[in-house]
Amino acid sequence: MLDQADGYVTADGRQIGPVVMEMQNITLRFGGVEAIKDISFDIREGEVRAIIGPNGAGKSSMLNVISGFYVPQEGQVLYKGAPRPAMKPFEVARQGIARTFQNIALFEGMSVLDNVMTGRLTHMKTGMFSQALWKGRAEAEETENREVAEKIIDFLEIQAIRKTPVARLPYGLKKRVELARALAAEPNLLLLDEPMAGMNVEEKEDMSRFILSMNDEFGTTIALIEHDMGVVMDLSDRVVVMDYGKKIGDGTPDEVRNNQDVIDAYLGVSHD
Repeated sequence: MLDQADGYVTADGRQIGPVVMEMQNITLRFGGVEAIKDISFDIREGEVRAIIGPNGAGKSSMLNVISGFYVPQEGQVLYKGAPRPAMKPFEVARQGIARTFQNIALFEGMSVLDNVMTGRLTHMKTGMFSQALWKGRAEAEETENREVAEKIIDFLEIQAIRKTPVARLPYGLKKRVELARALAAEPNLLLLDEPMAGMNVEEKEDMSRFILSMNDEFGTTIALIEHDMGVVMDLSDRVVVMDYGKKIGDGTPDEVRNNQDVIDAYLGVSHD
């Protein structure tokens, strides 16, 4: 992998662009507990960036800082080169940042299609009165957003369940629907919180394929937390490693795999 000031080229020849988001000396405290301690790293356009570490390392807290849900007491988050102020979730979504959750957060009583359509809310501009009449501009907007949702449903191969209530779906398909909803927002940066958690081998293979396809076909920049090291090493362009709130490694999968601090803290394998 060749590092460049404005990006880098991966081993398979993909061009990764400039920095989209930069975490500068982030420290996050909950009372007297430091969940994150002076961590800095960046996320570049078009890459798959993994955040790994043992349970309690601070990974989810970091993802919540990236998503704007938590505001650090020290340090700052730069998005597209500008410091990001405290923002509400809908403001973050309008910036082009979407996410999935470790615990599935879907509308169980709604169909798959309706759940995916909720990912289009930031793209809906007509007012409540126009929506109620559903004529002219509102109808055109609804049609356009539905076409995007249907495209995502086709992409993630869930056409057969598009009208099925989410509550009736098995766990693996619910995870895919949640991914569809996030992708329907057409994010510049997609945050995935343990997208493979609780899945069997076949489901993990499918999810890995979809993540790589999203990155390749849509150019989506992805930051993910994942415990399955095989998945992380196969999917990621770069990996940042956390342990007890500190950063102990940052680099390519091979660099991280051979980092003694990472081996001692997380991987638990012998080092020659």
